[in-house]
Amino acid sequence: MKVTHYEQVPAAPVEMEGAVQCRMRCLVGEPDGAPSFSMRQFEVAPGGHTPKHTHPYEHEVFVLEGQGVVLEGDVEHPLRPGTVVYVRPSELHQFRNTGAGPLKFLCLIPHPLRDMAGPCAAACGCQ
Repeated sequence: MKVTHYEQVPAAPVEMEGAVQCRMRCLVGEPDGAPSFSMRQFEVAPGGHTPKHTHPYEHEVFVLEGQGVVLEGDVEHPLRPGTVVYVRPSELHQFRNTGAGPLKFLCLIPHPLRDMAGPCAAACGCQ
């Protein structure tokens, strides 16, 4: 079992091209012995955003704090605390902070799945 406060996990900048003022903490992942999913916490500064991208796996998002939008292709959906987002595999998406404070959200991604070559491209290095 792993029990820790999220602030004890170092935050690293998202290095993927197109990311602006975005940091990520890998809260739970393969190094912790998690066999199926990684849980990551993102923090996007005001005016910042994640890369606009696609990948062959799903992810689930839960907004903790702040205001923003998630782009589904070119369509914007508002984000606020408590918003839940399901991003389908290969769906073009991007998270943007439109508020005055940080946008914080949890993001869960699967580990490698059947018929998927290589590990999930966790935009920020989390395994």
